[in-house]
This record gives sequence, structure tokens and C-alpha cells, in this order.
Amino acid sequence: MKKVYLDNAATTQIRPEVINEMVKVMTEDYGNPSSTHSFGRSSKSILELSRKTIAKTLNATSQEIIFTSGATEANNWILKSAVEDLKVQRIITSKIEHHAVLHAVQVLESKHPINVDYVKIKPNGSIDINHLVELLSENIPTLVSLMHVNNEIGTVLDLEEIGKICKQYQAYFHSDTVQSIGKITFDLQQIPVDFLVASAHKFHGPKGAGFAFIRKGLLLNPLFFGGEQEKGLRPGTESVHNIVGMTKALELSYLLLEEEKNHISNLKKYTINQLNSSFEGIKINGNQDETFYNILNVCLPFSEAKTSMILFNLDMKGIAVSRGSACQSGSLKPSHVLAEILNEDDIKKPSLRISFSHFNTTEDIDALIEVLKGI
Repeated sequence: MKKVYLDNAATTQIRPEVINEMVKVMTEDYGNPSSTHSFGRSSKSILELSRKTIAKTLNATSQEIIFTSGATEANNWILKSAVEDLKVQRIITSKIEHHAVLHAVQVLESKHPINVDYVKIKPNGSIDINHLVELLSENIPTLVSLMHVNNEIGTVLDLEEIGKICKQYQAYFHSDTVQSIGKITFDLQQIPVDFLVASAHKFHGPKGAGFAFIRKGLLLNPLFFGGEQEKGLRPGTESVHNIVGMTKALELSYLLLEEEKNHISNLKKYTINQLNSSFEGIKINGNQDETFYNILNVCLPFSEAKTSMILFNLDMKGIAVSRGSACQSGSLKPSHVLAEILNEDDIKKPSLRISFSHFNTTEDIDALIEVLKGI
């Protein structure tokens, strides 16, 4: 049975070139980068070269890149530090953020005398900018935390516009850019964002590696303690082979960006056409014309079928899609994202998130459609 993987918003297949690079480092450059002997110095040199490469790719400085275990850690660190170190008295976010932000904000609200405001969400999944401006006009020391690309419905936030609004009202701006790093270009000299985060496994790199961008001049304390690695901001021996793999994956993603973006965009269009020609009443969750090019969230006109049953049937045929975030895969509750944008009738219908990569083909889509027809 041929397996079909269409859950690339959850994680991605590692590129062979990335694996080769990681194996080389694990075999030849296994020194601790904090050691002063030649083995350690070699690993340290590789580590700093990776930092410089990532910084150059995003048009940042190497001092602004801090390696972490991934975006969940980085999001928690930045949100906590904004409250404790930057002394913000309020966090503005939305109810369709990833739980790495939402749950962290809820804990901070319970432990600190801060206010949390949720910006209104339009029916297409985009934020209400007028409401954001209204909230910011209250002139309270604030951190705005809004994700760049929604991981469930693919709604895209205009980072430059939101960043300029935040600067106008002297608010800090943090964005979870997990779904967009490696898939579109970033110029951090032009985008007025103070913090952003990334996870390597979302752009065909290894799991357990990520980074935070911390704008120069913003002083944070570490999330936990135990060493002087990462300028004392992220203690613990750096996972050099994972960081090298992440760097290679990011380099390749941008080297092949246009070619792969065109392929994936065409594949998404093909999927929408096939769904519409095969079923009556297909609805796309979110803004159909402006969702991110590798994410498609569809509401299916299957009144008698539950999402879990559809996912089970697809899985039995070797096809992987999802109902939403993999972090909520065990939950029986409706997606918190879809609950914010769908009406009562549509929230009861099954919705699937189909997310693509350059590894996918039209044959994969045909296989998906064939199984859905059986259901």
C-alpha cells in the first residue's frame, strides 16, 4: 500500500541532504561546543557558522538568533520574559493562536497582575485591525502576540502592517512564525517585529531544534538556569547536529523556494478543483483567496460522518491528514480555531486540514479523493 502524507503543517519529511549533513557532524564533530580543546572549538565554530547563516537568511544579526528546542519553548520564554523582564502589564492576542501561546498566556494571567485582551476575529479568520487599534489606544504597556500563519486554516497576518501599528502605540510585537519560516522570505530590517520563533521540523529539518529572534537591545532573562550557553539566555549543551540540520534545511528551503512554492500552490488548486468536482457543498474554512499556499482546511458535506471516522478511514488506506493541530490530536472537542469562525451548523460537520509539501504529487490527491468518495 502506497502511503500518502498530507499533514505537513504538523511536521515535514527531512530532506536527504539534511540527514547527510547531520550524520557528518555526529560522526566527525562530536565535541562539546563549550569545551576549550580542539574538539570543542571545532563544534563551536560550526555552531556559530550556523547562527550567522540563519541570521543572514533573515537579514538579522547573529546576536539576535538564540537556539532553542523549538517554538513552544521559545514562545513560552518570550511571553514570560515580556511580563517579568520588560514589565508589560497587558498581553493582546487572539483566540485562534496555537496553544503554545494561548496556554502560556493563561498561566501568566493566573500568576501575574496582567490583563489579557483578545482581538476580535472576522469570519474569514483574519484579525479585526480596527479592534486591535482600539485596544492599543488605551496606552497600557503591552505585548501583542499574533501568529503569522494560522496553523489550522492558513490565514496570513500582515507582519509589516501590524508591526507598524505596534510601534505607533509603543507596544512590543511577538509573532509565532512556525508555519511561514522557510516558506516565504523575511527581511527583519524591514519588518518591525521584536520577537519571532521557528521550529526546524516545519521546514524539512529535524525535530527538537528551533530558534528565537530577539531584537537587539531587548534584555530578557533565561527561562531556566544551569549554564552560560547561548549568551547565558538558553543554558544546556547545544544540539550541534540538530542545529546544523536546521540550518541546512533552511538554506535549501530558500534556495528552492520559488520552484517548490509554485509546485505546492498548483497542487492546492488541483485539490480544491478535485474536491469541488467530486462533492457538492464543499466549503473552505478561512479566507479562500488569501490562505497560505500549503494549508487547506475544508468543511465536508458529510452530515452523517464524524471527523474522527473520516480520519480513521483515511489512515487505514495509508493517507495522513488531520483535523487541526497535532498537539490537540487526542481531543474530542471541536478545534478552538474553527469554533471561532464557523457557524453552529458548519462546526458540526467534519473538517479536514490538508497540508502540502514539495514531496506531494497529484497522484496523492487522487488517492485522497478516491477514499473520500468511498466514505
